[in-house]
Amino acid sequence: MQNRLKNPLEFGRFISPKTDLKKQEDFSVRETRVPQASIFESYSEHEFGKQLKRLSDRIDDFSHIILPVIEKDLVSQSVQPVGRRVLSIESIFRCMVLKQMLQISYDCLSFHLTDSMSYRTFTRLPDGVYPKKSSLQMTIRGIKSETLEAIFNELSSECFANGKLLLDTIRIDSTVVKSNISEPNDSQLLNDGVRVLSRLLSKSREMTGIKIRFTDKRKESKSLAFRIFNAKKAEKVTIYPKLLHVVEIVLKQVGRALGKVKLESVDCVLQRKWMTQVEYYRDLLLKVVDQTVRRVIYEESVPSSEKIVSLFESHTDIIVKGPRDAEYGHKVNLSSDKNGFISYLSIEDGNPSDAERFIPIIHGHLNCYKEVSKSVVSDGCYASLANVCEGRALGIQHVVFHKKRGISLLAMGVKRKTFTRLKNFRAGIEGNISELKRAFGVSKAKWKGCSVY
Repeated sequence: MQNRLKNPLEFGRFISPKTDLKKQEDFSVRETRVPQASIFESYSEHEFGKQLKRLSDRIDDFSHIILPVIEKDLVSQSVQPVGRRVLSIESIFRCMVLKQMLQISYDCLSFHLTDSMSYRTFTRLPDGVYPKKSSLQMTIRGIKSETLEAIFNELSSECFANGKLLLDTIRIDSTVVKSNISEPNDSQLLNDGVRVLSRLLSKSREMTGIKIRFTDKRKESKSLAFRIFNAKKAEKVTIYPKLLHVVEIVLKQVGRALGKVKLESVDCVLQRKWMTQVEYYRDLLLKVVDQTVRRVIYEESVPSSEKIVSLFESHTDIIVKGPRDAEYGHKVNLSSDKNGFISYLSIEDGNPSDAERFIPIIHGHLNCYKEVSKSVVSDGCYASLANVCEGRALGIQHVVFHKKRGISLLAMGVKRKTFTRLKNFRAGIEGNISELKRAFGVSKAKWKGCSVY
């Protein structure tokens, strides 16, 4: 064995198959980039293939900014440079971009990376490397949201310094990025709570070592929720109390189970995980019960800030823009220049009015680029005389809203001809938003959880 291990890089070959996966990962080498591209790499002549090639070229142009930032999340300083090769930093980032563009699951992404030469070429996968969905999920989710925000800020500053991002005139608008949930209703939320908590109770012996005896109410809850969904309003009022009674029974069973596990179970990682999950979903279900009683039984109007619309994406906000239907997700404010580059983006908590967010957006530009634009034009929802005064005090010459809302052209600092030109320029951001949603998957956030929204 000594003779066979003269080259320390070969050590990874002799790890026993029974070795723990975590220990195997300690002997993995994660390269930043694949040093040499394969001669067999090629893109399809289809329009999407050409788009992937152009995007790949842009990633190469800024790889000196992107890869060092991501490397901090994916490479442990304690790992020695020996052992088997894993996905490179560059390939992981490109896989993440591809998944976002295609809006597909990790399983589908794994299939496409096996099947499509264009996708393999874009992601720079070495010959013979076919990542599984678990590997893709572990590595891609290892990239933190703060890291992606830092990359956006670095790229924006670099483009501004090179003259590719022009901030003389910017346009501002807001949109909604939907959460990956179905249309919410109280009966379905109650049924979801019963289903999840009952499933956790059934797994108590596996995760805590304590067997919990309970009455399974999932079938009855599902039947009542289905009847409510298809019933008329008068009939719903009579069925809801029955469903709430089922939920009450389940919550009592959960309370007894938590007490028993705390007293009898041995403290371990799985036990703490089980208790955390049970308490989390129990608290959410209690909020759903409260809003259901108030809305259905007492016919109260519950403020949107107090409502739960999903147990699985509980961070979701209710967004109502004007007379339009309610949307479920998060409001996003963004700005772009005349070339269509996104110069600023912020994900808001709740549903703040656009007028409240105008000055923070200007300050965001100041913090990132250290200067203000000459002209700023935005949607009429941002209009207020206070925003005009504060914007001009910061050094902006033209603060324009495409709907004047009682604000004179003199106060905005423009003449009619300039107002018309900037008003027409503002319409271009609608196309920017449309492209983000259609081509880059921003219409719906399919990443699970608030931290990766």
